[in-house]
Amino acid sequence: MPDSPAVVLQDVVKRYDGRAVVDHLSLTASRGAVTAVLGPNGAGKTTTIECCEGLRAPDAGTVRVLGLDPLLSARDLRPRVGVMLQDGGLPTGVRALEMLHHVASMYANPRDVAEITERLGLASFARTTVRRLSGGQRQRLALAAAIVGRPEVVFLDEPSAGMDPQSRHAVWELVRELRADGVGIVLTTHLMDEAEDLADHVYVVDHGQVIASGATADLLHAGPSADGNRTLRLEARAGLDVEALARRVEAGPTTSPTSAWTVTETQPGSYSVTGPVDPSTVAVVTAWLADESALASRITIGRRTLEDVFLDLTGRELR
Repeated sequence: MPDSPAVVLQDVVKRYDGRAVVDHLSLTASRGAVTAVLGPNGAGKTTTIECCEGLRAPDAGTVRVLGLDPLLSARDLRPRVGVMLQDGGLPTGVRALEMLHHVASMYANPRDVAEITERLGLASFARTTVRRLSGGQRQRLALAAAIVGRPEVVFLDEPSAGMDPQSRHAVWELVRELRADGVGIVLTTHLMDEAEDLADHVYVVDHGQVIASGATADLLHAGPSADGNRTLRLEARAGLDVEALARRVEAGPTTSPTSAWTVTETQPGSYSVTGPVDPSTVAVVTAWLADESALASRITIGRRTLEDVFLDLTGRELR
């Protein structure tokens, strides 16, 4: 039904060697919207998407794509779903444009191949075999193959990986048009600016579970400031006492002295102060640095980003 969600997962579990890589995970992706599934490496997001695509069978829970089971109704779903894998999944010995024409011929009402070729700049490598394409060129061809059949749902895995800025923005514009046409889009990416720019709704996954979800704007604006938090970034000598800095900032004077603040050393010598940052905060920080006999090589203030939210939720340790 047109008003039903594009994708619904309820309490999905998938185990490997007795370990749950997807652990009672639930999410909903709407039609005419971009839903981003974000997480560190090994968080379980790829396995989750593979269950949606019918590539893996969950051990428990239910998966529905356009109201159908992707395993039991694979034949019915195949013409209605587009899939773009991170590694492309393309035959390597065929020429790029020949492959796209072949894929288009499998659908009853495909998009115009010439139009997609122009939109994604495929003409420059149309006669090149897939194995000789660059990573970014393969990604553009894989995206073209995923959408040429006019799907109702598209799964995009790292859609702009390896692309130059021009190609990346062309892909983003095409994704927005698909959304405007009512297509449900499920996006996995490690590029937080890509997710922030495109996603209507975000699920953050770690250890196989959803640890945060919500509209992108709500996640960015969560916190004590009604108009959203900002982040002060500071570069100084490594090893400063961030807890002491947090106490100093909270003590004021600031316009929101009772607000909760987050002060972290993001890497040696780089610090972030997150909260309703204002000019008085800069004065407090610089005064504290003077007391610590530490000089800052750079202080910048910017809005809180989805990357800030992601790191706060999942930590900064390497996986």
